[in-house]
Order: sequence, then structure tokens, then C-alpha cells
Amino acid sequence: MEMIETELERKFCRTDQMLEVKDGVSIEGYASLFGQVDRGNDVVERGAYASSLKSLVKAGRRVRMLWQHDPSEPIGVWDEVREDSNGLYVKGRLLADVARAREAAALLEAGAIEGLSIGYRTVKATKDDAGRRRLQELELWEVSLVTFPMLPEARVGAKGETPDDGLLRDLAAVIEDARCDLARGHLD
Repeated sequence: MEMIETELERKFCRTDQMLEVKDGVSIEGYASLFGQVDRGNDVVERGAYASSLKSLVKAGRRVRMLWQHDPSEPIGVWDEVREDSNGLYVKGRLLADVARAREAAALLEAGAIEGLSIGYRTVKATKDDAGRRRLQELELWEVSLVTFPMLPEARVGAKGETPDDGLLRDLAAVIEDARCDLARGHLD
């Protein structure tokens, strides 16, 4: 098995679990699920976040809640970030005093945005016999609310979804696939 190390990456959660929005500001759900093969041919393994989460607690820091992975747009705080048997569970609050957070809450409640995505740096990974990258240790930087998750199933919910929404999601998935292939040098 070959060891791989990378720079900051983003991973979109594949989940059948819905992200819940309560009272317009409280949200919770899974930002990552263990054992799922994503479009980038990566699999996050159980325990991949443990060291990073311990280091953050020890340093008195938090995982950031961002809008669309934009470091200039924090929109809330994650009050709870932990691994469980399913994956990386997050629970937090959108900050009502932040304009973009109010917009995000409205968009979530309307079903216009649906996804969670993680920003991280790979600390330890190997390639398996099937060519998948097995992510064994990750340094978690942030969890973002996003419009188009990498996988169609990686979404908050489908309130009021129309056929056009599905077409846009499929188009975004094709674009994201191409971006991942370019990043990995898989396009000819």
C-alpha cells in the first residue's frame, strides 16, 4: 500500500440522513459517513477524525462553519463535532446577527441548499487494491453548508424539489466529477 499526503481538500458527504434545521438557526446532521466510496474514489475510515478533534479541543479551538467553503464567510458555530459509528456528526447554530447566516437559514428551510461538505488536510491515507484512497487520518478544518454536494445523495433534504432542481444537481455533479478528475490528472 502506498502512503499519500495532500494539501487542503474538500469532501462532500454521502448521506441518507437529513440535516435538520430547528427554529431557523439550529442545525445538525452528518458531515461525513464512514465506509462510503465517493466520486473522487475516496473512502473515509472510522477514526479518521479522532486525532484532529482531540487536538482542537486541547488547543481550545473549534471546527469552523463556513458558507460554500469561503473562509471570508463564517456563518455560525459548530457546538458539537464528534465521530460516532456512522461518521462525523455535527450540531451547531447559524448566527442570526450575520446576514449570510440568515440567508442560509432561509435557503435551507426552502430546500434551495441541501448539503454539507468538509474542508480538511489528509494526514494519512493509502491506496487499496481497487485503487481507492483510504483516508485514515484527516486534519479537519471546517464544515460548510453548500449548494451542490459532490454526491447527489449528499444533501440536507428535498423540500419542494422540482425536476429543474434535479437537473441542476446532476449538472453540478458532472462539473464536480470533472474537477476531481482534473485535480487527480485523470482527464486526457
